[in-house]
Amino acid sequence: MIVRILGEGQWRIEGPGQAELNALDDAVEAAVTADDQEQLAQALRQLHDKVRAVGTEVPDVELSDSDLILPETDASLAEVRALLSENDEGLIPS
Repeated sequence: MIVRILGEGQWRIEGPGQAELNALDDAVEAAVTADDQEQLAQALRQLHDKVRAVGTEVPDVELSDSDLILPETDASLAEVRALLSENDEGLIPS
């Protein structure tokens, strides 16, 4: 799976790393449900950090379509809510 973090780049995620990301994705959804911008920013930071930790950065010269795109950590509740409404599985598919 190729994950793009807006404003940063792409990471290739394989194997068990995806399961770890799903738990953090749940935290993003909980923040949106609670309508808590601070909690959302923290959850997105943690999600980005985990993508960087478990993934391998895709070189800029390699052209790859992203399987999913994560918003920047300063994304608004409305922006993330709109992304979540496009998919029943959150930002990261199970």
